Amino acid sequence: MDHTNVIIKPLVTEKSTHLQESRNVYAFQVARGANKVQIRQAVQAIYNVKVIDVRTMNRKGKPRRSRFKMATTSNWKRAIVTLDENSRIELY
Repeated sequence: MDHTNVIIKPLVTEKSTHLQESRNVYAFQVARGANKVQIRQAVQAIYNVKVIDVRTMNRKGKPRRSRFKMATTSNWKRAIVTLDENSRIELY
């Protein structure tokens, strides 16, 4: 899997912004088939930083109403990446 296909987008929320400032931890939406090694290599290659730890979680899609029946949004995978204390990512 190519590095650009592993990382879908960075997650910018209140919680992830607080973790960036306090613990140097960043959150990304990643491909569902990506493993921790691929995520580590992709973040290091794209952002030129040193990754200490990668944690992943599979997120279940939420039920949504679609006209006359219930449908669900797609399932996705989140990666929580801890960087070295000297490394930073400028997301915005």
